[in-house]
Amino acid sequence: MLITVDPDGEVPIYQQLRDRIVEAIASGALVEGSSLPSTRQLAVDLGVNFHTVNKSYEQLKREGLVQLNRRSGAVVRRDPRSGPADPAVLAGWRERARTLLAEAMAQGVDPQSLVAECQALIDGLAGPDPSAEPRRPR
Repeated sequence: MLITVDPDGEVPIYQQLRDRIVEAIASGALVEGSSLPSTRQLAVDLGVNFHTVNKSYEQLKREGLVQLNRRSGAVVRRDPRSGPADPAVLAGWRERARTLLAEAMAQGVDPQSLVAECQALIDGLAGPDPSAEPRRPR
């Protein structure tokens, strides 16, 4: 998995890291049981402070997507294809999605274009064909 961040971007680096890892989990690039790089190693690779990476990992832990422990480090905990999401997760997501959609509409994006963009994003995150052989962690 290749993670890139924009140190000059508007989004904080820890949030960019968290977002890229969530996208990798959603797409199947990271499956349940996959190990993430250590905070120190990822910090060195990206040229950021290890506390920044730690903040990302802690956020992912709070969200139930990774498990952290001293021996195995950060490990992906959730397979998105393993079953329905917690209703609280869906409610929180709905609120964030509503705001994003409202922002786009306030900027003049028409509803049909929004639907097409959302579908394209979902298709891009759908990952491999579910009937194909599942990927195993390395």
